[in-house]
Amino acid sequence: MKYFTLLLLFISFGAFSQDIITAKKGDITISPITHGTLVLERNDQVIYVDPYGGAALFEGHKKPTLVLITDIHGDHLNQETLDGLDLSEATLVVPQAVADKLPAGTGKAIEILGNDHSKTINQVKIEAIPMYNLPESADARHSKGRGNGYIVHLGGKQFYISGDTEDIPEMRALKNIDVAFVCMNLPYTMDVDQAASAVSEFKPAIVYPYHYRGSNGFSDFEKFKTLVNEAAPEVEVRLRSWYQ
Repeated sequence: MKYFTLLLLFISFGAFSQDIITAKKGDITISPITHGTLVLERNDQVIYVDPYGGAALFEGHKKPTLVLITDIHGDHLNQETLDGLDLSEATLVVPQAVADKLPAGTGKAIEILGNDHSKTINQVKIEAIPMYNLPESADARHSKGRGNGYIVHLGGKQFYISGDTEDIPEMRALKNIDVAFVCMNLPYTMDVDQAASAVSEFKPAIVYPYHYRGSNGFSDFEKFKTLVNEAAPEVEVRLRSWYQ
């Protein structure tokens, strides 16, 4: 069982709340924004993940130094939101399919990462890992190799961002994840049972169910919590408001 010191803080700050995790040489702030969108902040490092929902949702946040985009769909690559943000100091980390759609001059720089590649930018190591639908097929909503999940190494912690994935072996094989953000919405990704089963196998210290709005409304994240608590009680499930 993994242990590390956590300081949890809820702050009413505009439209978002924040969790704070103690880490080496500076705490890490997690801000759920909406759906699959979040902000990680530590000292002068500000990481936006899949900015979506309009720039107004980021009011009160510092401008980003890194922007991670997982896939080409509009709830991940959202040009309207990007256009409204100050990206003058931001390096965008994206798969090739996203880079192909970004206007020239977006951000300070664009770094293209394919699955199973990594890069250290601004002293933050970013690993790109697969995210895809099962069974694998060229015409799947999310085909293998097109999009990225990410592992962000920050302050001695490892943050896993699933992107739009199903219950794939690469996720189940993850090790030493401190904080995971795991999707669960049909018919686009996986159902609650699949998500809970995968999380119970790779056992992050903390997991946030996110990206849980599907075609028939919201997934049952309380059921997800119950299933994980039963199968892997050492995993802390944090339920937060991703939809205002």
